Amino acid sequence: MDLAQLTARASEALSGGSDFKKKVKFDFGSVGKLLIDGANGKVDNSDDPADATISVTWDDFTKISSGAMDPTMAFMQGKLKVAGDMSVAMQLQSLMKKLAG
Repeated sequence: MDLAQLTARASEALSGGSDFKKKVKFDFGSVGKLLIDGANGKVDNSDDPADATISVTWDDFTKISSGAMDPTMAFMQGKLKVAGDMSVAMQLQSLMKKLAG
């Protein structure tokens, strides 16, 4: 999976109806960004402001989304960093299941 595929998958997950109503941005460093705007049902690769920004390498993100890495352990090991509203990141769990694949 690449960033374009992830963006499309996130868009599909939101279009099917989601209880996630915040803005979260994933910062994958040199790979790019993924902004999920749950309130407006939009997904893109912009660097707009978000309620929370999650910084994680692309490799670690794919491990987390496939279940090979526990997100809590990744956070505790410093592989996943959250800036902004931590509760927004905690709400991502159900959405992340839809993104996995």
